[in-house]
Amino acid sequence: MYIKEVAEKLETSTRTIRYYEEKGLITPAKEENNQYRYFNEEDVVRLSTILALREVGLPVEAIHELLKAPNMQVEDYLNVQRSVLYEQWLELKDMIQTIDKMTEKAGEGQDVKTGLFDLAKQLKTLKTLRKDWQDKWNFDNQAHDYDQSIKMHGYRFNVHQDYEKALNRVVETVQLSPGNVCLDIGIGTGNLGARFLKKNIKVIGVDQAEEMLAVCKEKHPEIETRKGHFLALPVMNLQVDAIVSSYALHHLTEEEKLLALEEMDRVLKKGGEICIADLMFLDQVHRNRVMDAFRKDGNLEAVQAIEDEYYANRSRLVNWLRKNHYTVETHQFNDILSMVYARKEGE
Repeated sequence: MYIKEVAEKLETSTRTIRYYEEKGLITPAKEENNQYRYFNEEDVVRLSTILALREVGLPVEAIHELLKAPNMQVEDYLNVQRSVLYEQWLELKDMIQTIDKMTEKAGEGQDVKTGLFDLAKQLKTLKTLRKDWQDKWNFDNQAHDYDQSIKMHGYRFNVHQDYEKALNRVVETVQLSPGNVCLDIGIGTGNLGARFLKKNIKVIGVDQAEEMLAVCKEKHPEIETRKGHFLALPVMNLQVDAIVSSYALHHLTEEEKLLALEEMDRVLKKGGEICIADLMFLDQVHRNRVMDAFRKDGNLEAVQAIEDEYYANRSRLVNWLRKNHYTVETHQFNDILSMVYARKEGE
């Protein structure tokens, strides 16, 4: 099949095909007498794959790596690309909402020029929060040993005290029916999300660490894994019946936590549930009391571990949820571990 025939068959241009040939993505044979390109069936299939991957926005360099490495899965690249597209979509949404606010104020006769800078500043802050979150703990490197590294007993500061109790309490608390969709944010290796599989719940696991997702998928093939994070969930609006999370929210600053709650609210159906088991203090007074006790006891390991992360102020989470039309219940397992359960108003 010659290049014009292939272009017509795949509804593309000969120029596009030549471009992919220049980039080394395809190497069709050439006839000796006239150097015309000749494409066999395998070439056509390969080219159709390239066109499909480009259509969803995958860069040429990534496609080249994918086609070069026989063990590389198309699903891995698509997962990354989906995460990128969701971040871009959320950025556009933020921009549109900012423009809507400006238009609304102008329509009410207000002088939008005076508030223009503040709105632009808010938009810039949102962009920065969504894009600049960094995994300073390098969870990709922890993935394969994570389950074995969970410290249950025998440590002076046991961050995983009541770990199993907390995960079980989350599963007992969330009221889902077979066929419902549960989103586990920061799923890690799947220790929480997998517990819902026995109830015939569809589980979507989101994590920013690709190695964590790989281990989760290996352990629990039934879980649909997606690359993403709290501030840019790779899920469309109002799509899930419940959201759960364990030992993940404390990697966000206080400001980021509130944006994370907004993201959860965006993807959660009316009447849906949020259940978070995480490292948190009841409020600032409680934090000060606990930290003072650790210092007095000479337990610098505990002080350093807590200060290295962002244990939540539970009262702020609860206040945000109630303010945004959720009924909220809480449970405290120990001084540093709590559960927040919230149900969204609606059907």
